[in-house]
Amino acid sequence: NTPRMHSQRIARFIESTSLEPRHASRHSCTMTANPNDQERAFWVFAYGSLIWKPGFDPVERRIARLDGFTRRFGLASEHYRGTPEQPGLVLGLDWAPGHSCTGIALRVAPDEEREVRDYLAERELVSYAYFETLYPVTLLCEGPGQGTAAPAICYVLDRSHTQYRGQMDVDTQADIIARAVGPSGPNVEYLENTLALLRDSGIHDPDLEEMSVKVAERRAA
Repeated sequence: NTPRMHSQRIARFIESTSLEPRHASRHSCTMTANPNDQERAFWVFAYGSLIWKPGFDPVERRIARLDGFTRRFGLASEHYRGTPEQPGLVLGLDWAPGHSCTGIALRVAPDEEREVRDYLAERELVSYAYFETLYPVTLLCEGPGQGTAAPAICYVLDRSHTQYRGQMDVDTQADIIARAVGPSGPNVEYLENTLALLRDSGIHDPDLEEMSVKVAERRAA
């Protein structure tokens, strides 16, 4: 594919998806009616925009924890929350031994697995800066399988990619997020939507809370 064809595909994809967040229920856990479905479940681990705009209707939502990784503004966004001339920053799962990331595990309906898999690949792998991997996440909500591990698709930052920004200090990140705007809207909107849904789900992320304060200070200056 030529760069022009690649850019046209990105534009079509952005136009085909609502830019408004598909807000989840304020109840952070929704259970399946059939516990036996857990045995053949296809899960996606949501840590950022997938929490508030999954792009599909999960049949179950469970608070879950991924060990060994952290949620980080570690990817320069040239297509969604920024431009090639002025990239924004979006979240990714970054390798961090001894740490963990709490997010939402989304279970996909069995008859929609292929469609959802293709959709997520086009959305998340637009610049091939993530690895699409399968890792066990621990289901934390009360209900079937509570405390057990379920394999889930996770999008992990590729540290060798030219768009990796995981080494960037928080003040520089805040400077970028405060001013960047892309086809999907302002970078600050991405931050605040993610933070709002984490709060609604009872998930406290001190790093994002700190980032929100720093970005607000810069926008008010």
